Amino acid sequence: MNERQPYIRVENLKKNFGHIEALKGASLEAYPGEILAIVGDNGAGKSTLIKALSGAITPDGGVISIDGQSFAHLTPKLAEEKGITTVYQDLALVNTQTVWENIFLGHEYRRWGWLNKKKMRRETAELLERLQVSIPDQESVVADLSGGQRQALAVARAIRQGGKMIILDEPTAAMGLKETAAVQKLIRHLADQGYGVIIISHNIPQVFELSDRICVIRQGKVLAVLDTKSVTADDIVCMIVGGSASNGAKQ
Repeated sequence: MNERQPYIRVENLKKNFGHIEALKGASLEAYPGEILAIVGDNGAGKSTLIKALSGAITPDGGVISIDGQSFAHLTPKLAEEKGITTVYQDLALVNTQTVWENIFLGHEYRRWGWLNKKKMRRETAELLERLQVSIPDQESVVADLSGGQRQALAVARAIRQGGKMIILDEPTAAMGLKETAAVQKLIRHLADQGYGVIIISHNIPQVFELSDRICVIRQGKVLAVLDTKSVTADDIVCMIVGGSASNGAKQ
C-alpha cells in the first residue's frame, strides 16, 4: 500500500488552545483507495486534527501536504479545492429542502438567471446510482429521510463538490443495524472507487470491520499507525488508554 503516494501527509502538526496542547507534533499519511480509521479517547486530539485538515482551524506549526503540495495551513475553501471534504456528525443538511437541492446546495446550476432544475435532478440521479445510494425519491425532503439516507446524502454531496479524500466523523452514530450496514457498504464502495476515506470513530468493532489502517492518537500525538490486520482490538484499546500494542508495528 505504501508504494503509492499519499494524498494527504501531515508532518509535526501542532495546535495550542491557550495553555492546552491539543496537538503535539502529530504526523500521519492517508492514501487514495484506503480506509484510515482515527481512534483515541475524548480530548486526544482527533477533532483538532480533522479541523486542521478541513481548514476550520489554523495550526501553530507543522506542514500539511496534499497531493504533493505543502501548506502551513488550509482554509475551508482551499481544502475543498484540494479535494478534502468533511462530513461532521450534524451533516449540515437543510431539512426542508429536497435531496437534489441539498446535493447542489451552494453550487447550483443556473441558466439565464434561472435554476437549471432539470440538469441538477439528472446529475443527482446519476450520482446516487454511481455511489449505489438508495434514496428512491430525490424529491423527498431531508426531514423525511432515515439516518442512513441522510448520511449517504451528505457523503454524495461531498463527492459532488469534488471530494477525493472524504473525512467522516462518527458516520454511524445512533444508527440501527440496518442503517449502519448501509453506510458501511457505502464507505467500502467509496474506497473501491479510489476515494480516500478517513473515519473518526469510537466504535472499535466497526473500525476493525472497515479500516485498512488504524491511527491511534493519545494526548495530542499520533502514537502509532497500524495495519488493521496486524493488531487486535485489545491492542488498540490498550494503546488508547495508555498501554502499548503487543503485535503491531508503527508504519
